[in-house]
Amino acid sequence: MALSVGIVGLPNVGKSTLFNALSEKQAEAANYAFCTIDPNVGIVPVPDPRFDKLVELYRPKKVVPASVEFVDIAGLVRGASKGEGKGNAFLSNIRDADAVAHVVRGFEDENIVHVDNRVDPLADIETIETELILKDLETVQKRLDKAERAAKGQDPFERKAVAVCKRLEGSLNQGKPATATKPNDEDEALVIRDMFLLTNKPSFFVVNVKDDQLADIDGDPLVAQVRKLGKERGVPVVVISAEIESEIMQLPKEERAEFIESLGLDEPGLHKVIRTGYATLDLITYFTAGEPEVHAWTIDRGTKAPQAAGKIHSDFERGFIRAEVMKCEDLFELGSEQAVKSAGKLAVEGKDYVVRDGDIMHFRFIV
Repeated sequence: MALSVGIVGLPNVGKSTLFNALSEKQAEAANYAFCTIDPNVGIVPVPDPRFDKLVELYRPKKVVPASVEFVDIAGLVRGASKGEGKGNAFLSNIRDADAVAHVVRGFEDENIVHVDNRVDPLADIETIETELILKDLETVQKRLDKAERAAKGQDPFERKAVAVCKRLEGSLNQGKPATATKPNDEDEALVIRDMFLLTNKPSFFVVNVKDDQLADIDGDPLVAQVRKLGKERGVPVVVISAEIESEIMQLPKEERAEFIESLGLDEPGLHKVIRTGYATLDLITYFTAGEPEVHAWTIDRGTKAPQAAGKIHSDFERGFIRAEVMKCEDLFELGSEQAVKSAGKLAVEGKDYVVRDGDIMHFRFIV
């Protein structure tokens, strides 16, 4: 199952337009609140020049790029934590996502209504975050009540649950996300993890602008506000025009590059959104490559070789002997696997090897 990024924001900020462009689907994107009720889901390939070069080099019969799942979640409104505007269902959809792409409106347009009748991206962010925090506070208070009852029986784990829930409660009451509360040990981490708190997910901001803003995006005051907030929090910020991206994806593939160049862009903004989502999930890619297939495998950063092999098949992990590893840059520079071997740049790694982003791997195993 692909890891997912939930696209959230207020109504009419461009979420569904962005989703349509990302997935090349046609989720309803209309000029009124709640035009998206049920979440739309799309599996999106991750743009990766290394993968493209491997395909060019091996000319395989089959190609499988890395992918990430994007979910278009209906617009939240003030009061969602209390059920306003289908709030309970929407918040549940966010809970199911592994990371959050928070889309904010960075453009003025009197023809597109704003749910609060003003364009203020920081206020939009505050509205959404307040609703998520309030819902998390409700979740934490329920868990705290359960833990306090269990702790009377001297359950040591539940005592730890009481401690961490009280810290979370205090922090959330101050308007801070769950990520601001750090666990003291693995038991506390488990308590936090098992609550699936909405504000404990990795996230990034997507600022949706009009095409005429792209020429001087660094001087745009609305974009500057979000970038400043992102820098203060250490949260990535991607600036795109969802409308332009949608137009690009409607063109025949052979015409897209010319259109992108005519806009003064070096690549579609969607590529930045996809890569940022992938990075926010702290994922990396390793490759298996040959004439039958070039395959990009998605793993968590820090994964060791046997577990990476297990992504292909459980037998590979159980019977792991060793991994033969090439770096993409060595293969591209030298031109062939044989040349890499001759240059002494093919490494043989054991069970403790931590896979690096861009490794090309061949596993040896016994059944």
